[in-house]
Amino acid sequence: MSGASNKITDDELNALILRLGTLLPQLNHGRHGRASPSTTKILKETCSYIRRLQKEVDDLSERLLQCLDSMDITSSDAEFLTNLLQQ
Repeated sequence: MSGASNKITDDELNALILRLGTLLPQLNHGRHGRASPSTTKILKETCSYIRRLQKEVDDLSERLLQCLDSMDITSSDAEFLTNLLQQ
């Protein structure tokens, strides 16, 4: 298989970036009739959104660990929950 067949065109890339922009709540909220945001803004907002989501996951993981530590559970239950959360 040739590597050239996997290349994406500029039009395809722009379409993907615009579609990505529709997934971002901060760009998608209240956009009735406004012009599309720039590619740069979409990519910056995407990175920012991913960082916020990662922080949220980290915070929730920490809270869950604190809850598990305060509960009276068996080691097999703890192992089960740990394996479940790592999936």
